[in-house]
Amino acid sequence: MTDQRERGDASQWASSGQIERDLVLTDADFARIRELIYQRAGIVLAEHKREMVYSRLAKRLRHHGMTRFTDYLSRLERQPDAKEWEAFTNALTTNLTAFFREAHHFPLLADHLKRKQEAVAVWCSAASTGEEPYSIAMTLLETLGPKASQAKVIATDIDTDALSKARAGIYPLEQVRKLDEARVKRFFQKGTGNHAGLARVRPEVSALVEFLPLNLLAPQWPVKGPFDAIFCRNIMIYFDKETQAKILQRFAPLMKPDGLLFAGHSENFSYISDAFKLRGQTVYTLAKK
Repeated sequence: MTDQRERGDASQWASSGQIERDLVLTDADFARIRELIYQRAGIVLAEHKREMVYSRLAKRLRHHGMTRFTDYLSRLERQPDAKEWEAFTNALTTNLTAFFREAHHFPLLADHLKRKQEAVAVWCSAASTGEEPYSIAMTLLETLGPKASQAKVIATDIDTDALSKARAGIYPLEQVRKLDEARVKRFFQKGTGNHAGLARVRPEVSALVEFLPLNLLAPQWPVKGPFDAIFCRNIMIYFDKETQAKILQRFAPLMKPDGLLFAGHSENFSYISDAFKLRGQTVYTLAKK
């Protein structure tokens, strides 16, 4: 999958057919990067991602005054607990998202939750810059009315830079205007003065969402179920099947018996794990034992 940031990365290489580089990235360096990001985050980088990797990590090398990727990677490996690992991981994650993306999921969520009597909990496991968890929160407000104040959306992501943007809840106005007018008026505040051209989610929306850093490969997750729904959309495509299966097995005990698991449009969990069964278009429920 190619995101907007990746297209921007690629554009700087297309002008002449020649790649002009001020930094040295060898084949061995690229192989090390692929192995390190797989170990850290489970992300599988394909061969054709080399120019994207160069573009994004070059900023980190320049920040440290380095000219060779070999030196940068050696420094990382010598310091397994260094803060730079966070920047390394952030640079290589993809953040393509939008409000109410894959819109068919949200009416299904609303229908599932409208009969709930107990407090509702939803986990968005790849929150990115916040559009998805805020879309979930808006759906809860529309569906549950006053009871929404008791609901909670746990929003997690490995990318700490993306989470900072998500917590701020501020977006370009043109992005927000893609929603219907009623939702824009109800759920957003339009910026003025220095904030002209921006919109911020209203406090009643952000109050429902708790943002937490989380690596899906970590041995412990800072989330507790049971959840009425888990959104794991358009993240599994970056993992190999073994990693996908392990994550799905860990999701299962965190779900309520009738809970829903939402996948991305290009993801199919049916042949990966026997913990879930397909209910509808990229929507899964727990398999009966």
